[in-house]
Amino acid sequence: MKICVYDILDYEEPILQRLERQLDGELVWVRGPLTADSLALAGGCGGVSVLGYSRVDRPLLEAMAQKGIRHISTRTIGYDHIDTAAAKELGIHVYHAHYAPNNVADFTVMMMLIMLRKAKISICRALVNDFSLDGLMGRELRSLTVGVIGTGKIGAAVIRNLSGFGCKVLAYAHHPDPSLAGLAEYVELDQLYAQSDIVTLHVPLTQANYHMIDTGVLGKMKRGVILINTARGQLIDTESLIDALESGQVGGAGIDTLEEESGVMHVHVGTRIIDKRSLLYLKQFPNVLYTQHYAFFTQEATESMVRCGLQSILDGSQGVPTPCEVQ
Repeated sequence: MKICVYDILDYEEPILQRLERQLDGELVWVRGPLTADSLALAGGCGGVSVLGYSRVDRPLLEAMAQKGIRHISTRTIGYDHIDTAAAKELGIHVYHAHYAPNNVADFTVMMMLIMLRKAKISICRALVNDFSLDGLMGRELRSLTVGVIGTGKIGAAVIRNLSGFGCKVLAYAHHPDPSLAGLAEYVELDQLYAQSDIVTLHVPLTQANYHMIDTGVLGKMKRGVILINTARGQLIDTESLIDALESGQVGGAGIDTLEEESGVMHVHVGTRIIDKRSLLYLKQFPNVLYTQHYAFFTQEATESMVRCGLQSILDGSQGVPTPCEVQ
């Protein structure tokens, strides 16, 4: 089977080369995104694979269907850049990537520790030979309560990581995980907000939870709460977060993904003018750690995502069930 792979990044190339030799498929390599124009490069292909740089909307899916392309994968966990409802109507199978949750879970706990120990300020001072202690007194995780929203694979891994620190863990999920009994206490969201010193998000983005963290919700949290987001940027209303940081309602934020990151993230901007005012303003706070959406970025995870992107299309085209298919 022939697969057209779009959005190819440098670090994916050796993985794709190795998988092309291993798997029963022929690859068409395209560095740019999938668009109405670049779809012509997928002639004769039964499937296409993309990253989040490609916005796969209904017109594009209709054009794919006309070409007989019935399978599309994204080499990412999230798939909100694909109109899955339109794909289902058109009979196009959509697949997303899977990887072990350890990378994001470890990164999440690292962010908590960095925020608690004010490491951003310490590192910036040390770079200019300022080794003073003023303003650097931190807190210990064992003395705090952490609220984990979402206990799927990543949220559950975060809770297991936290079990070694001796902190109290509250959790909220639509479907509680019985394997976490003894490690976390499931509570309602309002109780989690009111009692947590740290709140960390681990839910997929849906229409229902868009901007779930807004001014009203931030007001329900403890004053000085630390907010961690390694999930999806649109879960937080950025302007509400900025207001809460300025007022001191939020004592710090570890942000790996932000709503305004489109067009900037994973790019060396250099001297180009950036029209992302909220992004630039947010990252200047001394109590905000803002990273480039790379909590996922490990050797193990990138290998798994690229493999999922190809194998799911090959399996799906042969009628082999795959857990990567979006239902």
